[in-house]
Amino acid sequence: MPAITLQEPFRGVFYAPFYAALARGDYAAEGVEVVLRSGTIPANAKDAVLAGAADLAWGGPMRILLAHEADPASPLRNFGAVVMRDPFCLLGRTPRPDFHLSEMAKLTLGSVSEVPTPWWTLQEDIRQAGLDPTTVKRVTDQGMAANLEALAAGRLDVAQLFEPFVTLAEDRGCHVWYAAASRGVTGYTTFTTTTALLRSKRAEFKAMIRGLARTLAWVAANPPEALAACIAGYFPDLPQPLLARCLARYKALGTWTQDPFYPEDAFTRLEHAMFTAGAITRKPGFARTADNQIVAEALG
Repeated sequence: MPAITLQEPFRGVFYAPFYAALARGDYAAEGVEVVLRSGTIPANAKDAVLAGAADLAWGGPMRILLAHEADPASPLRNFGAVVMRDPFCLLGRTPRPDFHLSEMAKLTLGSVSEVPTPWWTLQEDIRQAGLDPTTVKRVTDQGMAANLEALAAGRLDVAQLFEPFVTLAEDRGCHVWYAAASRGVTGYTTFTTTTALLRSKRAEFKAMIRGLARTLAWVAANPPEALAACIAGYFPDLPQPLLARCLARYKALGTWTQDPFYPEDAFTRLEHAMFTAGAITRKPGFARTADNQIVAEALG
């Protein structure tokens, strides 16, 4: 059985289908051995591919957009979508079922500092709500764990969090005001590789895609508790009932796509958010950064 190395960006609950594919043996069932290379720094995942330490990585397509901003001839490409809705939420201390993003003008936000995409996409949501996002008062130098504590203590009005921090905040009496997944599909997590590896490892990558399709179908057809039991070994510090609640939220929000095709409109929304945020100065477009043909070949 041919083997390929897959680079993890960091350990995250919203990456659940990637861990399930490994735990269930779905890649092996399609004829390819996938060796996971653990990671802790998201920006380094693509670098592992470029350096030859991994054949592919999973992570945010925004990394490829940044790479093409720096070098229009970048060899990096995306394929095989999994997380196609934004996994972040805004939380406050009191229930606000009628919360509108325009109200952010009067609030202090603890925005995510660990990665840039959540603010890039949220700032465009705020702009669409009629508010200039540059006027929002933000605390930008704290991690999500610290922002949760600041929210609970009343030092922040609203915090931008992902799981398990969302559920942990709820357990401390906080409430979800806005789920970013509600904006619609957004390109959040795909596989990343190079044009050369797309050629030389095409058979192995197509086997991976078929395995991923198995996983996504299983995730869609089974309860969150089954997914939590499947991937529990990847999250030894999270009690399984808590993990199941986190996964239930993500499943209800439609966080994961039901097949590995990368929707072009999800890419376009991400690209536009990065452009309006000033993270990129030009739009390279879907065709120059993504490859859905390999998915069509794998599943056709």
